[in-house]
Amino acid sequence: MSMSVLVIILIGLLFSITIHEAVHAFTSHYLGDDTAYQSGRLTLNPLAHIDPFATILLPLMLVQLGLPPFAAAKPVPFNPARVRFGEFGAAIVGISGPVSNLLIAVFLGLWGRWFIGFDTGSVSDVFEILVRLNLALFVFNMIPYPPLDGSRLLYAVAPDSLRRLMAMAEGVGLLGLAVFILIFFPLFSATVVNLVNWLFAVITSIS
Repeated sequence: MSMSVLVIILIGLLFSITIHEAVHAFTSHYLGDDTAYQSGRLTLNPLAHIDPFATILLPLMLVQLGLPPFAAAKPVPFNPARVRFGEFGAAIVGISGPVSNLLIAVFLGLWGRWFIGFDTGSVSDVFEILVRLNLALFVFNMIPYPPLDGSRLLYAVAPDSLRRLMAMAEGVGLLGLAVFILIFFPLFSATVVNLVNWLFAVITSIS
């Protein structure tokens, strides 16, 4: 992979993550919670969402190790108790970010199919990688494990006993997420990859 292609991919990933977090912020604000607005996150400016390690250093380190670039932005703060529709409003806020990545993937996938063609070549390679990265962001973030976005959807329908367990996991913060990624995620990572591949095939086969 050439340096120019890598730079384009990292920039595309940065903006995909920025849109993801901004959509969280705009959705929570629309549903009545001004926490994101008060925190200066109601914007598409990447500088408001960048985390120096997770957004910049982490993907660069992964690339140097020969691994796929993965990045994350600063989570958008919001108060589930202040959004309309209770837990279902919080679920809407939660899934809005991953859905934005799915829509980006659909847009880029259809553009690549209709106007470029997914064959050999640097431009088509960039489109394919960006589509797959956005699909991976969608699928991974929809896993219903706190603090991933999909947990908000599970909160809306889970019994109180399960909610208490999820709250405990969420309270651990990044440590709990690190344990999940290192221990539990490898158990079904192949399923995630297969789902990403299936979604990519569906999107790029639309005529």
